[in-house]
Amino acid sequence: MSQPDFRDEGPEDAPLDPATERVQAKLKRLLLGSSLIMFAGFIAVFAAILYKINTYEADPSEAAIVETLNVGADAEVLQATISEGIMLVLVREGTATALLRFDPQGGKLLGRTVFVGR
Repeated sequence: MSQPDFRDEGPEDAPLDPATERVQAKLKRLLLGSSLIMFAGFIAVFAAILYKINTYEADPSEAAIVETLNVGADAEVLQATISEGIMLVLVREGTATALLRFDPQGGKLLGRTVFVGR
């Protein structure tokens, strides 16, 4: 079996009429315009990412945290976090659980909430 030859079959490449050529040219311009807009968008996104990476500075007030906190002699620290300038420490004291609020720079106890089961 030989390979069929389709070169002679089908419509000839006839020149397009002027209306079709105008539509084709308009579509090419639209494609070029949308491609340029998309390329500019990618450049803007990458520029913003590079700007954020290169201008990041840690807030020195957040870096200053007290070295030692007094949570109690028999307290077991379960979790600690800093939120809105307050250090929250969850501790277990025997069978009770308490939430302690500290000033992160000075280590002063600001408040205490004890959780009790009923």
